[in-house]
Amino acid sequence: MKKLFKSIKRTKAGMIAGTAVTRMKTALVCTRAEGFVDTAIKVLMAVVIGALVLAGLYALFGSTIMPTVTERVREMFNFTGS
Repeated sequence: MKKLFKSIKRTKAGMIAGTAVTRMKTALVCTRAEGFVDTAIKVLMAVVIGALVLAGLYALFGSTIMPTVTERVREMFNFTGS
């Protein structure tokens, strides 16, 4: 079997196949642009999560916290004393 593979490697077709395999391995191992894609995804996730948190806080302050604060301030300034 070893002799068969060695004889195939020596032929022109064997050299072409070996070159193709080497190119495929190189393309699969290459990670040059992977850092940029990861960074872009992280930035996008941060923007989306930040927008969701901001929208949640805005809704919370608008409907729950601010009316209570306004009511308490009015009660403090409408104090008649006893």
